[in-house]
Amino acid sequence: MQNESRRAPAPTAPRVPTPLIVVAGIALLVSLILAVPGDPEWWKVIVLGIVQGVTEWLPISSTGHLLIVSKLLNYSGSLNGTFEIVIQIGTVLSVVAFYFSDLLAQARAVLGQGTPGEVQSARRLWLAVSVAFVPAAGLGLLLKDFIQGVLFDSPAVIAGALIFGGVVFLIIERLPPRANLTGELGQIKLAQGLGVGLAQLFALIPGMSRSGSSIVGGLLAGLDRRTATAFSFYLSIPILSAATLAALVGSLDEIQPADWSRLALGAVVAMIVGYLTIGWLLRYIARNNFVLFGYYRIAVGLLILALVGLGML
Repeated sequence: MQNESRRAPAPTAPRVPTPLIVVAGIALLVSLILAVPGDPEWWKVIVLGIVQGVTEWLPISSTGHLLIVSKLLNYSGSLNGTFEIVIQIGTVLSVVAFYFSDLLAQARAVLGQGTPGEVQSARRLWLAVSVAFVPAAGLGLLLKDFIQGVLFDSPAVIAGALIFGGVVFLIIERLPPRANLTGELGQIKLAQGLGVGLAQLFALIPGMSRSGSSIVGGLLAGLDRRTATAFSFYLSIPILSAATLAALVGSLDEIQPADWSRLALGAVVAMIVGYLTIGWLLRYIARNNFVLFGYYRIAVGLLILALVGLGML
């Protein structure tokens, strides 16, 4: 049996801290006050924020859903995909808030504050996160213009990616159970982290899903379902932060003053909804597999192809 002191702090499902409720409420109120006057599309921003908050953590592609929903709503503030990328910062804040106590404990352990086992586990975890971050971040930066300029504007690509990812989930969940799965974040090996990072390259295609790709990568690398999901959440912090920063820097000349209030409103809504979604998903996977998400992806992909065929997308 593994020594408990060698394990990284396990992700928990904390209650929403009272200060977070207050801050989130104030941020939402301020965002609404800034966005609503003179902006007839503020309600579309809220809808897209909800879509982002729900779909970022579920393995069904937040970017794919956002791009399709924004087209169906005829939303005019997409900014060539920048809006859909930047409001991801809201979901970054949601995962930081959800795991705040665990992240704080791990930060202290990484800096050497804790037992030798805690320090070793925390450093191993974040080294694995760093290794997993590099492939998608590097290739994403190189292909940024192509991804946003070409792939983001193709509903057929999104539909195909959704269907492909759904089939992958169905296949993986039907594979024979594997023995000796890694069940602790602090025990993740660098090779496993690299495997997750390479799998996440598929997420550069809109519709594949960042969380879906990283979870599949984790399962194939030998992580159990809970650990693969938690590792995907942790990996989202640097990945989504880097993507948001890159999108902002590359689009500063296109963003108008009115766009900032839309971005803020969408991000705040995504943060609140994302927080609730994380807790739900962790409870769901404690008793269920990912088959339902596989079927959902295939159904949505076929629906998008039908809408394309009807000329609605």
